[in-house]
Amino acid sequence: DHNKRAEQVFNNARKIDCAKFIKPRDIVAGNPKLNMAFVANLFNTLPGLDVLEEAELANLDFPETGSREARAFQLWINSLGLDPYVHNIFDDLRDGLVLLKVIDKINPGTVNWKRVNTNAPMHRIKQVENGNYAVEIGKELKFSLVGIGGVDIADGNETLTLALVWQLMRHHVLTVLKEVGGGAPVSEQQMIKWSNDLVQSSGKTTKMTGFKDPSLKTSQFFLDLVDAIRKGFVDWSLVHDPADEVNKCMDNAKLVINLSRKLGATIFLLPEDICEGKDKMILTFVGSLMAVGRKEGK
Repeated sequence: DHNKRAEQVFNNARKIDCAKFIKPRDIVAGNPKLNMAFVANLFNTLPGLDVLEEAELANLDFPETGSREARAFQLWINSLGLDPYVHNIFDDLRDGLVLLKVIDKINPGTVNWKRVNTNAPMHRIKQVENGNYAVEIGKELKFSLVGIGGVDIADGNETLTLALVWQLMRHHVLTVLKEVGGGAPVSEQQMIKWSNDLVQSSGKTTKMTGFKDPSLKTSQFFLDLVDAIRKGFVDWSLVHDPADEVNKCMDNAKLVINLSRKLGATIFLLPEDICEGKDKMILTFVGSLMAVGRKEGK
């Protein structure tokens, strides 16, 4: 009996809190979208996969597809610790819900959640309403969003979605740097001095002369800085020293970014940005580490 079997599946799913997307009748009817959501939820809850080794974790969570800009924004959003995890910045932002969660994370209390549609699966009209609300809040934050609406977000329009997300990230960068400076933007020299002093106080000899310092491309200074913020946090057996090849620099960059995320730092850059010495992106990275360090009394 298909109905009895479906009822049994549903009851078992309830025991592991995986029955939110489906009813027994949906299983019997063969609704493809609900069945896919059900199976995805089962896999997300109990994937049955082996725990990753530390060396594998060091290379995890770095998006490999899409434009560099899109990958950077995806990494930033995921560093905020929101649910759900963003796998594709255009597809996963269509319902506007992730955007609103991002806004509320970087500006707590900004979103009136009574206005937000949260039911899944979400009808397109509700997705557009959420997108319109995200754009509305963006305009209140003085973003330039001329010609961008909820329809564009729901359609996954890459150019317009990136335009909104970029302004959210820039707003967050400025917020983090103001927090570090006690309400006023912190100067580059203050950030450099704080970093060098902390690394030196931990007994290490690496230093940075500025955000354009070519030695930063190896990430060794950043690894020393992370370890100075939280003693013993870096597993030095995973670090390439010297990092005299491009792939070694990339491995070090991925490692220090993952460790920084575990410290609670917000990530605004990709490993490539460190390896190529992108000074503006490196400034945001040091600012995020400084914010975490200050919270830990450093």
